[in-house]
Amino acid sequence: MKEQKQETKGLSGALKKFYGVGDCGFTLMSNIESYYFSFFLTNLARFSLPMVTFITTTASAVDALLSWIYGAILNSIKPMKWGRYRSWLIAIPWLVPFLYAFQFVKIGDGMVSAVIIIIAAIASHVAWNFAYVANVSMISVAGKTPEERSQLSATRAAWANFSKVIFSYVGPGLAAVMAGIIGEVNQYGAAAFVLGCIMAVLYYAHFKMFDGYEAVQMAENTGKKVAKDKTGGMDLIRALLQNPPLIALLIADLAKFMFNFVLMGVAAYYFTYIAGDEGMLSTYILVTNIFCVIGAYLSKTLSIKFTTRTTTIGVMAIQAVLLIISFLMYDNVMVVIVLMSIAMFGYGITYACTPALYGDTIVYSEWKTGKNAAGWISGLQNVPLKVSIMTRGIIISACLAMGNFSPDIDPAAASEELKRAISLGFMIIPAAALIIAVVALVFGFRLTKDKVDQYAQEIASRS
Repeated sequence: MKEQKQETKGLSGALKKFYGVGDCGFTLMSNIESYYFSFFLTNLARFSLPMVTFITTTASAVDALLSWIYGAILNSIKPMKWGRYRSWLIAIPWLVPFLYAFQFVKIGDGMVSAVIIIIAAIASHVAWNFAYVANVSMISVAGKTPEERSQLSATRAAWANFSKVIFSYVGPGLAAVMAGIIGEVNQYGAAAFVLGCIMAVLYYAHFKMFDGYEAVQMAENTGKKVAKDKTGGMDLIRALLQNPPLIALLIADLAKFMFNFVLMGVAAYYFTYIAGDEGMLSTYILVTNIFCVIGAYLSKTLSIKFTTRTTTIGVMAIQAVLLIISFLMYDNVMVVIVLMSIAMFGYGITYACTPALYGDTIVYSEWKTGKNAAGWISGLQNVPLKVSIMTRGIIISACLAMGNFSPDIDPAAASEELKRAISLGFMIIPAAALIIAVVALVFGFRLTKDKVDQYAQEIASRS
């Protein structure tokens, strides 16, 4: 066996400071979908609510059903030229802008337009999911200790949430510029293309940063190292079913993402029909995501002081309480913004903590099964992400239907029934999910830092 590169010891200065710029680009791009997809379908493309439900549910359901395969493929196929995971940071992101743009373009009317949007949504997500999973997998490849994994996770989260601050200025402004060029209906398609290009460039920056951290095999006989990393179907099943902390973490991660995506998707309706001021949405996006960045930045300090597990559990419980209080005062817009900002501060923390917790389950899995399933387990992070996106569409449509929503309703004349229905989706449903997450982590995720260190030492002694 011949290796082109040896694994680098320790994290480089670039990784410590700039790992996450790719996630900044990714989140900047995906925020077009998170904030405006439902709004585009109802208020610009003017599909009926049943059709909106069909489009969002079909696209997100297929996306969710495919979400488990990316890590399995990365772990099971022969590595490409630049390594098993790192190669995907350069191989596929360039396709995304061209596919993603058509998710926000209305071509014709009726079912034809709906089908084009659905196909574009599925294809673009398949393309970017390979890069997303490979990017997260590199945390476990480059981070050899819990501290290094926490460092990478915290930096990644800070950059990802910083992108939302950028988006509060760039997103609406870019869409407005594109509306003047190609028309209001398709403005988000053009914005999606531009931001998709930025994502591809910044993932390439990650590709360069990880140079030297993943051994690249040159010979056909790749030897023991690759044999350990390559997994079969039963290895993947064991890595999941024999890993109770991973199952508990997947449940908690679903709640975390549901909180984020439902809030983002409902926000436009809240400020249009309850606050009565669409312009406040940009302020809300800016303020809440500044809090997100601060939370992500402080997550490493909190994880060191209280442990990553304890921090995640405590923060999720506080978030649930804040959402319930917000619902009780949903017509007081300023109070809602303040409480939601604090809740989003918590999201910044949990967003940063969960990849490090996945890293712990990767160590536990290898200790228990003898197989390194980093790509598979990292890829499973896609499952709660995609399921939450699917449930977001269902929740938003159900709440709007509950309030007898119609795009023809004058926002100033919105009924109390509609306002409460929007607030239910904005606050209570995510709160319930977070409470379930807390219970799952308390009783299901029992890995401690000392145990993970012990498992890592035992794994090293086997080599």
